[in-house]
Amino acid sequence: MPSRRSLLIAGGATLLVVGAGSASVLMRDAPAAREPWSQAGQSFDDARLDALAFAILAPNPHNRQPWWVRLDGEDRLTLFCDLDRRLPQTDPFDRQITVGLGAFLELLRMAAQADGYRLETALFPLGDGEPRLDQRPVANVRFVRDPDAGTDPLFAHVPDRRTVRTPFRDDRPVSTDDLAELDRLASAIPGVQRRSSTDAALVETVKSHLHQAWHIEYDTSRTHAESLALTRIGAAEVAANPDGISLYGPMMEAWRGLGLLNHASLTRPDTMAARGALDFYDSAIGSAQAFAWLETASNDRVAQIHTGAAWLRTHLAATANGLAFHPLSQALQEFPEMAGVYNAVHALLGVAAPSRIQGLFRLGYVDSVPRPAPRWPMETRLMPLA
Repeated sequence: MPSRRSLLIAGGATLLVVGAGSASVLMRDAPAAREPWSQAGQSFDDARLDALAFAILAPNPHNRQPWWVRLDGEDRLTLFCDLDRRLPQTDPFDRQITVGLGAFLELLRMAAQADGYRLETALFPLGDGEPRLDQRPVANVRFVRDPDAGTDPLFAHVPDRRTVRTPFRDDRPVSTDDLAELDRLASAIPGVQRRSSTDAALVETVKSHLHQAWHIEYDTSRTHAESLALTRIGAAEVAANPDGISLYGPMMEAWRGLGLLNHASLTRPDTMAARGALDFYDSAIGSAQAFAWLETASNDRVAQIHTGAAWLRTHLAATANGLAFHPLSQALQEFPEMAGVYNAVHALLGVAAPSRIQGLFRLGYVDSVPRPAPRWPMETRLMPLA
């Protein structure tokens, strides 16, 4: 088990080491890229590291894992945004990245609470970055021992949380009772409204807008290029860079080996790989039978951080309730080509500026859930000792 000091000294270094005996397995899978999921819950002899081992598992846009953490003294840490992990084309104002950092802070809080600590958190202590995040801290956090901290009921579902991108079952609809239970389990976050609907007409209209938004992002050269640059094809690429959009497994390896799946084939719209990607995502959108969304009265950085907490809690509540959960963020993106769909979705759901929709999710049921998403090891997200 790594010690606290070895983790800090190694901070920023990648420790994904693959032995010769595992090479054949790695060609079909990427177990090292999922190792952080099994490390969460181990003791690192520091309450902050113990909580961070969970916090790095938080949902975040394009799996960029934008957290950059400095340990201060014996009981504090400072959270920064890793500015190289932003998404300037699809997220030009860093709204989605900030939401992801909010999910990180909420999971940090939940993990610390389960370990007998409460957190004293100051958001953007030197001011927030507008219109984009900058080198100033996102949060200062102090760990305070609290024997009455208790454990958040949702924390038990952290290891099982998955984003399900496959089509949902068409023979098991989501009921209004399912949505009510989701809302009860997730509980409220100040400043964030959680809404949902199974209304057939509304669901079909939302799906129409989401299909359009997906194709706009795909057909706009610079936004498509941003996602393509972050696409890891095959287990070797995933192991080398366990972030971004991961395509791996036996079928992906077979397609890659035949030359049918590579970055060039995903760039050209006439290839089987490109058509398959479009059709697959369209099928996923089309299978939605219910939607949930998060709304805030403003769009400042604090509202975005609170949205991240509500996002995480909604996802964990869905997991606890056996619901598959899939965020569909394209229609909420703020690059110019998306403006028409963005406005249409807000109008449809009755949200007018300065309020805005911060997250939109399809909900349903599946027979099986995917493997955990790849993660960089915790030590790579720590600032190294000077």
